[in-house]
Amino acid sequence: MEDILFYDRMQFAFTITFHYLFPQLTMGLSLMIVYFKWKFLRSKIEKYNDAAKFWMKIFALNFAMGVVTGIPMEFQFGTNWAKFSELTGGIIGQTLAMEGMFSFFLESSFLGLFLFGEKLLGHKLHFITGFLVFLGSWASGYLIIATHSWMQYPVGYEVLENGKFILNNFGALFSNPWLLPSYLHNQAASLVTSSFVVAAVGAFYLLNNKHNEFGKLFVKTGVIFGLISSLLVAFPTGDWAAKNVAEHQPVTFAAMEGIFETEEGGSEIVLIGQPNMLEKKLDNKIAVPNILSFLTYQEWDAQIKGLNEFDESVHPTNVPGLYYSYHIMVGLGTIFIGLMLLAVVQLFRKRLYKTKWILWSLMFMLPFPYIANTTGWYTAELGRQPWLVYNLLRTADGASPTVSSGNTLFTLLGFIGLYLLLGLLFLMLAGKIINKGPQLNQQH
Repeated sequence: MEDILFYDRMQFAFTITFHYLFPQLTMGLSLMIVYFKWKFLRSKIEKYNDAAKFWMKIFALNFAMGVVTGIPMEFQFGTNWAKFSELTGGIIGQTLAMEGMFSFFLESSFLGLFLFGEKLLGHKLHFITGFLVFLGSWASGYLIIATHSWMQYPVGYEVLENGKFILNNFGALFSNPWLLPSYLHNQAASLVTSSFVVAAVGAFYLLNNKHNEFGKLFVKTGVIFGLISSLLVAFPTGDWAAKNVAEHQPVTFAAMEGIFETEEGGSEIVLIGQPNMLEKKLDNKIAVPNILSFLTYQEWDAQIKGLNEFDESVHPTNVPGLYYSYHIMVGLGTIFIGLMLLAVVQLFRKRLYKTKWILWSLMFMLPFPYIANTTGWYTAELGRQPWLVYNLLRTADGASPTVSSGNTLFTLLGFIGLYLLLGLLFLMLAGKIINKGPQLNQQH
């Protein structure tokens, strides 16, 4: 049974990790496209409209990949996680159905109009279609995270005699204290990804001395959006999300921060260290005293419970994975703030476009927001283990009892091969669009 559970989890982890490479760009990029279109309507400068149309091509390609890679995940609810679906479908089915019916159709319908309907609609209606695409993509994120938040902090439910969960308070799904901090943190993080992508493409153009006007526009827009969103990811959204974990999942918080023993007189914040699970301590740690207590509770000597205070049966099943995921996310987030701050300073000094090391850095950093977003999701998911629904349904009790580990491993290998081909195809098509560059309007 443990083999089955391992492969079920591996398959879902692989498919969702690959899938989320695409929505994190579309959600942030949709806002930046609306910004470019709005700038065009206000200024009547054509380059903003050309920029909006250029990025909508990248958006459409991402959106298509997101759809293709998202569908297999939904099937896994019925194949690998049939017991989980049977027990909780009455609740998570609500938000997942709303995501499909409302936000996905809103986004996909108006995406077509935005891509092909500018001449027919005129600029103002064209802007509205772009805004509705943005609204659909952000509503999609909201409903998915509402589902995820219920699994992290279940509310508004009752359990029937047969073990099934039913919803007895629909409003509770959307007033869940877990939802808003998670959603805002996630959306700010998706905006970080899109900012880095826009800035990286702009830096590529400037370093290659082509499409220079657009290169400057993309770098400028990318670093301004990037600095704002990187700061928002850290504070207030990241701070709020971490405090939420400390309040509702204290054992997860202890594992994230690498706290094994409860410290009297305030908890230190660990900058570097490796979890030693045999001796239940951190090796080679570098820490700053009392900071964690202050950041969490605004009191220097506030006590934070260590892992050893909790029964091992409720410890996260992969403490090192959780600890490293969290610290990689935080470490990268700090680097993002530093780089974007330097870039904005150079922008105001009117030296950014000539500062080659910053342009190279913006290009080099392109994969890292994807890594930060992925490790952020790993922090949330590994932190919830060993539960599918926190404190109510264990992961081992949600897997399908009739699907063999061999079947799951075979299909996992199939997904890896297929997604590798899809990933290469995506990179080729995106590279072709970027290399060709924005198409100037004929009115120029």
